[in-house]
Amino acid sequence: MNLSLAAPSAFRGNLLVPLSRCTSCFKLDLRFQHSDGFRHSRCRRSLFKLIRDPRSSRRRGIACSVTEPDNGSDEKEKEADKNGETLRVEDSSEQSIPPPVDAEQLNEFSDENKGQSDVQNMDDSNEVASGSPLPGVKPQKLDEAIKIPKETIEILKNQVFGFDTFFVTSQDPYEGGVLFKGNLRGQAAKSYDKISKRLKDKFGDEYKLFLLVNPEDDKPVAVVVPRTTLQPETTAVPEWFAAGSFGLITVFTLLLRNVPALQSDLLSTFDNLNLLKDGLPGALVTALILGVHELGHFLAAKDTGVKLGVPYFVPSWQIGSFGAITRIRNIVPNREDLLKVAAAGPIAGYALGLLLLLLGFVLPPSDGIGVVVDASVFHESFLAGGIAKLLLGNVLKEGTAISINPLVIWAWAGLLINAINSIPAGELDGGRISFALWGRKASLRFTGVSIALLGVSSLLNDVAFYWVVLIFFLQRGPIAPLSEEITDPGEKYVAIGVTVLLLGLLVCLPYPFPFTEETITSF
Repeated sequence: MNLSLAAPSAFRGNLLVPLSRCTSCFKLDLRFQHSDGFRHSRCRRSLFKLIRDPRSSRRRGIACSVTEPDNGSDEKEKEADKNGETLRVEDSSEQSIPPPVDAEQLNEFSDENKGQSDVQNMDDSNEVASGSPLPGVKPQKLDEAIKIPKETIEILKNQVFGFDTFFVTSQDPYEGGVLFKGNLRGQAAKSYDKISKRLKDKFGDEYKLFLLVNPEDDKPVAVVVPRTTLQPETTAVPEWFAAGSFGLITVFTLLLRNVPALQSDLLSTFDNLNLLKDGLPGALVTALILGVHELGHFLAAKDTGVKLGVPYFVPSWQIGSFGAITRIRNIVPNREDLLKVAAAGPIAGYALGLLLLLLGFVLPPSDGIGVVVDASVFHESFLAGGIAKLLLGNVLKEGTAISINPLVIWAWAGLLINAINSIPAGELDGGRISFALWGRKASLRFTGVSIALLGVSSLLNDVAFYWVVLIFFLQRGPIAPLSEEITDPGEKYVAIGVTVLLLGLLVCLPYPFPFTEETITSF
């Protein structure tokens, strides 16, 4: 006797197939048994019964029950029949007998089963979305989905991670890869090195490992993503061309900053270009401080293996320049390396700026007159006001005009540019320093507070207004993930980072104490 059914995959449980709706797809060799049933002669045992379905107008059908493979013993089948494992003709209750389905329904059931199987297979792989796999990292372009196979995930869990490094307890798809949750063993830096070595031994450079802090519960997590998704973002305009254009405009604003006669009427500049040469000494001093600042970044980046992009100098007609925007072009290994690179620039700029500021207070003006300013101008900076009070003494009085070397003003401008770049916000030097010192979550909080304070300050100061706009649109972050973000920097680098933030605060905060003449009492 030959029966044709839709597909072997459709047999998942008990089915009723009417005898009148059989088509031909594959053949089942059925033999009549003494227990009014049929036995499938292949590897899986199928038992069929002729039954009467009380809910259907059809009077006869076949009840199919599929069991696990066995040795084909007739005695076991008889015993199973006695124990009630097969469907009896007399058992026609609604709970034990499903409604009959015809061949079309069976085909639909098979297609649905196949679809569910495909979905399951799809779930076994994590598909990379065309977005950023990690905060701050933008893929170049993904023409088609990249999948991490289930076999690879199992190798990562069982052979790359382990009890001695990171014991995996669960996993979740994470856009471009897989996020593993678990327990970190030992020091994060050493565990990261071990896991990275195993990953490279197994898969070469195909995947990249990140050891991060889960913002939900502040616990360590490991993220593995295909390196294909971490390609650097390209720009339509060549970097050198764009940087050169910004640099030329910055040179103009630096010159303009040191010519007060032109600042009051910007349009008159084009009729008096020869006056710009009067601002050349001041522009050179300020540019020197900015150049030393950027040189500090590049020297530290070379020492740590961090790749920096071309610096974009941002012009400002109020103070000459807002400094430079420098992109980090690769993945920074850890927080200490980020701290070295971020703090090196301000430290170099502050060192040169303070030296020139002190020389300006000590050296007399070359022309004997220098720059005449009111003493109240030193209230604008706690650092400059404190040094002026210390070095000038009783000369510095409220409401009194004093003559100083213009080097003081030039150096002060350089210190101010370093200070506003040391504000702990976004991807500024100060934002990267705060991230390196206290982690990503604290850095985000500092960014919010700093932008809020700058927003309030912008109501009174146009420099603060332009700077907060620049941060919000160009530098607010987020900072790209580091390879390993758990290990804290060394103590000496922490001290350097805190010093940079404090110096920036001292330059920007006003000097609150009055400049009064000291009274000497004689006895």
